[in-house]
Amino acid sequence: MTEPDFLTATRATYETVAQAYTEAQSQALDGRPYDRAFLSLFAELVREQQGPRRVADVGCGPGHITAVLRDLGLDAFGLDISPAMLAQARKAHPELEFREASILDLTVTDTSLDGIVALFSFNTVPARYLSKAFEGFAKALRPGGLVMLSFSVRDEPTDMTTWLDHEVSLPLQRLVPEEVVRALTAAGLTVRAQLVREPHPPHETRPYATVIAARPSTWGVTA
Repeated sequence: MTEPDFLTATRATYETVAQAYTEAQSQALDGRPYDRAFLSLFAELVREQQGPRRVADVGCGPGHITAVLRDLGLDAFGLDISPAMLAQARKAHPELEFREASILDLTVTDTSLDGIVALFSFNTVPARYLSKAFEGFAKALRPGGLVMLSFSVRDEPTDMTTWLDHEVSLPLQRLVPEEVVRALTAAGLTVRAQLVREPHPPHETRPYATVIAARPSTWGVTA
């Protein structure tokens, strides 16, 4: 089966910038108070569920968020499409598990997860693939399991040609909260909370959205 172009472009870009991205993200959460707060909230909600607290960090990059989730009391592991990024993650956090996977195929057992975090992992995903990705998330979650997404709000697609002093070719997709919520709902997930926030300089340059959704405890019935 042919891989969608956006996955190929995403992998190639992160293979190119892996070292520079790791260095840039080393203190990333220091300037993101909303992300820190939502990660703490997400962890608290997962801990309230009965289960092993198994959580996947999708698009984990160098594993800095995976480590935060671990420190918040979750059994966290990382998934990423880029082997170079995974090498950075394993080097920085040898005590954690990291595996290669794409956002369209998490390569996990159905109903094996208590939570999924995807911070800025959907900015390269075209709208027509959102429902497919979220259907995979829903299948991976146990009943009551949670999803937390954060993404850049963008009304029109654009192409990134330089990043972190490297030449890249990465299409950034239109991504607005209303369309993301519709795709989550179409996949059978129930939105629990959402927030759109203005940029928080100097670390953010455009609006960002965070959405928390859940797989209903009784599949097919809105909880």
